[in-house]
Amino acid sequence: MSHQDKRDVGGLSVEWKAAWQSAAFRVQILMTIPLLIAALTLFSRFLEWIELRPGVVLPDPFIATVEPHDFTVLIFIFIYGCLIVGLGVLITRPHRLVLALQSYILMVCFRFAAMYVTPLDPPPGIIPLTDPFVQFFGSGKAPTKDLFFSGHISTLVLLALTATKNWLKWCFGICAATVGVLIVWQHVHYIVDVLIAPFVAYVSFRLATSVQRNTLSVKD
Repeated sequence: MSHQDKRDVGGLSVEWKAAWQSAAFRVQILMTIPLLIAALTLFSRFLEWIELRPGVVLPDPFIATVEPHDFTVLIFIFIYGCLIVGLGVLITRPHRLVLALQSYILMVCFRFAAMYVTPLDPPPGIIPLTDPFVQFFGSGKAPTKDLFFSGHISTLVLLALTATKNWLKWCFGICAATVGVLIVWQHVHYIVDVLIAPFVAYVSFRLATSVQRNTLSVKD
């Protein structure tokens, strides 16, 4: 291990040791991790139920005029590339990481509610987006009715909101916009699913930030 690597690892260790000295931080992270696992597990079961529920097809001018194209590989290069970079940065900032995870949990809860009250069928001509992460937690089938609102776009926007550098925020934002275009072009989502996602991500982030202000000092 090089001297620079040792210094980086040491800095990471110092950040976590300093954060762990706070009883409030320990309580939050020990509560956040189980809540995250529970939310993902329950959501995977919810998706199975959603797939069996009849829904309606929304009129969408873009989808009606554009032939679907399979961008699955490119979409997941963007998504998981952003996740790897985002988590790699957040792991060095314990307080910011907790904020990001709590924002994500809230966003998943909003997806529960939004999808429950909006029974939709997928757009005509959909090319299913096979997400390896969802498959791991779920039944192995690519979901087609997890529509309103887009979880992929809201997750990328959350990464932008919790990023600590302006250039990284812009990078995640551009990736979110690009993925938004691609998943509508692939007929995986309606336009409204993509347009609403950033607003829900922002609300989730603000609510989680409010919690942090009352319990922790969020470090940027």
